Amino acid sequence: MGSYKTILVEKKNGVAKITLNRPQVLNAINKDVIQDLSLALEDIRKDENVRVVVITGAGDRAFSAGADISMLKEIKTPVEARELTWSVVEKVLKAIENLEKPVIAAVNGLALGGGCELAMACDIIIASDKARFGQPEINLGILPGWGGMSRLAMIVGFHKAKELVFTGDMISAEEAEKIGLVNKVVPAEKLNEAVDELVNKLLSKSPIALKLAKEAVNRGPDIDVEAALARDRELFALS
Repeated sequence: MGSYKTILVEKKNGVAKITLNRPQVLNAINKDVIQDLSLALEDIRKDENVRVVVITGAGDRAFSAGADISMLKEIKTPVEARELTWSVVEKVLKAIENLEKPVIAAVNGLALGGGCELAMACDIIIASDKARFGQPEINLGILPGWGGMSRLAMIVGFHKAKELVFTGDMISAEEAEKIGLVNKVVPAEKLNEAVDELVNKLLSKSPIALKLAKEAVNRGPDIDVEAALARDRELFALS
């Protein structure tokens, strides 16, 4: 495992904890964060001792407030915008989705824009009651580019996704739980305890079964119902 500029990685008892470590800018995502996350996820993918991953943010104000504005200001052309989007989606978000291990987002504060998109790429979201979620990009005259439209629609439904993207409104953790964006909301001081409880529950399960279950659920929206059911039967037989 290498050294990282913008994140902290701790491995212990089968768990890898990744902490976005830029609290001075609300853990905003820049190119260094993207690169560090990509390297860390690849290391974790290869590490057979790691069975569960937790992603969180340093400090008590933000999971991540989204893309670093200074990085966005560097974009001059649509080609550069596509390259940045590809690097985030392919190197980080798809790496999380395709990781053959459960990934939990422990959202301790603001999860806005790219921060919300990062959380949505995780398998389960546990949030502090102080957390806030949103896709505010439209307030800057741009659109979410890291899954904040399509992935959001798959999670909360088309109408609610349109409302959040069209208005750029920020919602509470309780509202996020109500619409299905968040799995569970707990008091801020209980967040680590709730995450540990879930981690221990997952560690008690078969790694192979978890891997196959994640694959099956992820593929569900991409195939028709009959094919999805057939795939479920196949994975059941393999498990």
